[in-house]
Amino acid sequence: MGRLAFGSETVTLDDRLLAHLEVVMVTKLRRREPFILTWTVDPSLGSGRVSRWVGVSTSWDVRYQSRSSGPLNPAWIESLMATANSPGGLRIVPEPDEEEQVAGL
Repeated sequence: MGRLAFGSETVTLDDRLLAHLEVVMVTKLRRREPFILTWTVDPSLGSGRVSRWVGVSTSWDVRYQSRSSGPLNPAWIESLMATANSPGGLRIVPEPDEEEQVAGL
């Protein structure tokens, strides 16, 4: 499990998810497109969700637990980017199954 930090606020996420989120976030910011990032809070920490405004001046940091990174899933990046481009902002969505990718679903 890696972490995504905004100043003193930190969320712990799977390294694979973080790698895909990083691609989407960097792409949006490279285009100078601010967005809202929303994630759910673990029930052990009080439950609920957090939304964070992310713009070009936002300081954020990604730390991976693992040194290696596996191949990225273009379909997942596309799904995450679709949420980032929506009025609700970037939300974590499940990685599409390989069968769904092959079938074009």
